Amino acid sequence: MRILGRVTVFPVPPEPIARLSELAYNLWWSWNPPAQKLYRDIDPPLWDEVNHNPVLFLRRAHQQDLDRVAEDPDYLELYEEVLDTFDDYMNPPARGVWFERNYPGMGDQVIAYFSAEFGLHESLPIYSGGLGVLSGDHCKTASDLDLPFVGVGFIYPQGYFRQQIDPDGRQQAIYEKLNFGEIAATPALGADGTQVVIDVDLPGRKVYAKMWRVQVGRIPIYLMDTDVPANVPEDRELSARLYGGDQQMRISQEIVLGIGGVRALRALGIRPAVWHLNEGHAAFLQLERIREYVQDEGLSFEAALWATRGDSLFTTHTPVPAGNDAFGFDLIDRFFADYWGRLSLDRERFLDLGRYESPSGPQFGMTVLALRTAGRANGVSQLHGEVARRMWASLWPGITEPEVPIEHVTNGVHTESWIHPELAELMDRYLDSDWRDRLDDPVSWYSVAGIPGAELWAQHEDAKAEMLEQVRDRLARQLSRTGAVPAAVEQAAHLLDPAALTIGFARRFAAYKRATLIFHDEERLKRILNNAERPVQIIIAGKAHPADEAGKTLIQTVYQLSRKPEYLGKIVFVEDYDMNVARHLVAGADVWLNTPRRPHEASGTSGQKAGLNGVLNFSVLDGWWVEGFNGENGWAIGSEKNYTNEAARDEADALSLYTTLEEVIAPLYYDRDEDGKPTSGWLGMMRASIASIAPEYTTHRMLKDYITKFYVPGATLGATLRADDYAEAKTLATWEARVKAAWPQVSIAATGPSGTQTTVGQPVAVNANLRPGALSPDDLAVELVYGQQKDGKLETAAALPMQLVDSQGGTYHYEASEAFPDSGNFGYGVRVRPNHENLPNPYATYLVKWA
Repeated sequence: MRILGRVTVFPVPPEPIARLSELAYNLWWSWNPPAQKLYRDIDPPLWDEVNHNPVLFLRRAHQQDLDRVAEDPDYLELYEEVLDTFDDYMNPPARGVWFERNYPGMGDQVIAYFSAEFGLHESLPIYSGGLGVLSGDHCKTASDLDLPFVGVGFIYPQGYFRQQIDPDGRQQAIYEKLNFGEIAATPALGADGTQVVIDVDLPGRKVYAKMWRVQVGRIPIYLMDTDVPANVPEDRELSARLYGGDQQMRISQEIVLGIGGVRALRALGIRPAVWHLNEGHAAFLQLERIREYVQDEGLSFEAALWATRGDSLFTTHTPVPAGNDAFGFDLIDRFFADYWGRLSLDRERFLDLGRYESPSGPQFGMTVLALRTAGRANGVSQLHGEVARRMWASLWPGITEPEVPIEHVTNGVHTESWIHPELAELMDRYLDSDWRDRLDDPVSWYSVAGIPGAELWAQHEDAKAEMLEQVRDRLARQLSRTGAVPAAVEQAAHLLDPAALTIGFARRFAAYKRATLIFHDEERLKRILNNAERPVQIIIAGKAHPADEAGKTLIQTVYQLSRKPEYLGKIVFVEDYDMNVARHLVAGADVWLNTPRRPHEASGTSGQKAGLNGVLNFSVLDGWWVEGFNGENGWAIGSEKNYTNEAARDEADALSLYTTLEEVIAPLYYDRDEDGKPTSGWLGMMRASIASIAPEYTTHRMLKDYITKFYVPGATLGATLRADDYAEAKTLATWEARVKAAWPQVSIAATGPSGTQTTVGQPVAVNANLRPGALSPDDLAVELVYGQQKDGKLETAAALPMQLVDSQGGTYHYEASEAFPDSGNFGYGVRVRPNHENLPNPYATYLVKWA
């Protein structure tokens, strides 16, 4: 037959189920299992084949299958229930959702959240790992709380790479172009009804980006795509891949993300009240905002900077210096030579905004730019906040390290995205009926203690069976693809023992995460894994950055070790780690292993997902686990001791790992009752894990922290600085100029006890004399600063305002009396700093003098 032409035919959902198409374009379905069931029940194999993508599913489904379920009363009953739940969610009653109840009248105060990646679901592969999944969970929770919120990022037509492992264990990066007709993205339309297209300037040319919209429950995420005909071929590829290319491509991407993202929101008619920079990739957005204030509103650079600082927040996720993006001044000159004049700056003042002395010389750091232009900043765990303050203390040379204005909000996970559906059903039976509305309330989780052990264990066994089925299937397909003999492929379908203690380890492969720590003493590991009475097996997954050769070598090492005869069937590496694999592993493993080199794990959230599901954490005391570990909900590897010798640290942590696994974890797991079920020891720890981790490490708690600590204060200060034609921003700039001009004449002297011994609760009196020069005492804050002292530095710091008691001849006398709260070696000092009611943080002027 001669083919005359080709026609693609799509099925049409019958009228009784017509809204399946509408539902497919709202990611609400991704955290609602009954909604997913609507698609799965039509054709289960197809649902898995399309990687749980309902848009693609509805293009490939057979019309007869759609017609069949449209006449099935049971299916139609589920359909109506799901759509009613969806409609109720999307149209909540007035003041019926948390944000509006607690902050009435702020419903128009939009928060713009910029992130280089969003991990929403495996069917939308525009994320690489933890940062992206955290961003996705942040957005889902913003929807749940009905926060006025928009996300801004890239859609990456080639996404992040799919990982294939070759027969030698080498990671191969496979890129597949997204078909925008097959994903839950629609063109983002402007007021004229056409797709929004924005442009930015790159050296010698303009680059255009069209906007796409992804709906996540009640909130939209706007994603840019430079695959536009008006662009030259290399620029059409600019946003093709996440974290691809060299430094020139990276700075180009970050200009589009930051500067282009601001222009995209303007084109969409969105005027945010708060700007949240999730990591430094988006920091150029602050430059664009300053440019708008200078060129469009006629502000000075100084006033524009204060207006920009007032309503912006920067979240850093990276305690490893190499993970903070920085560019050489030559690149900055190439890309910004025509830009800094629009900010009323010369080259040197512009470079000072990001100037960073790296080991290789001065660079323009994106983290530095964000810290200098955002009024508020935070790390993502308590320990990471301490690390971030230490890393960036040099930006504030006049204050103590504990006072560096980088706070912390510990990360969490979106509970309903990560809790196993069967476990959630258990919670429906045994927790209060409103537990899903009180996810961050510890009281709502107390009843976990009442879940019968048999039911809790049966649910875990089901989740474990699902996980093992997926792991075996992936391994069999991997072996088949690489040309393994049929017997090996068949063997893979039966690997792993459902009854054996199963450890999960899944994360990005980077050196500091120490994926090979468990192989530190192979002979001991072999004994543990192959113990006839207490066997142990390990499932490992993860990707390395495509340019990280050391990370790829780690994967190869782990893979090759897993193929050794003595490890075969005991250690399995699962390729192409994604949210689907993660969802199974964090619910189906018995123990979740994490071995970062402390303190290089900013937070980590995979362990939070595991703990939520009753999987017991076994982790180095780093990131969130320092806060989460209570001695009853998992185990610690090593101690909080900091080592200067990495080999010594590795040796100590490996010894702790083996000893705890061999002498504590395995015996407890295999302590069984007459029915072969774990005794109360293991089940009690599972309950403790859920009850302690679920309410504290949910994004509902996390986002409420962001709202109360940063978003609402930022929106309030931002509105103050913008009011009356930016009167307060201009006043603040004038005040700062006056303070800086007079600062050399400011002096302070103080007297107080030294070498004195006292007791807890006994007041210590300190006096200070301030000579403010041309300034008024109202321009300044005189403070007594004290804290626990070690090696000449304050480990803690508290600032007590000193009281002005009198003045004479231009000298102002201050007094303070403070009782130290605990025993120990305390240090104290007296300082003066500029003070203004509209500073976003006390040290925003970077000026401090000590007595």
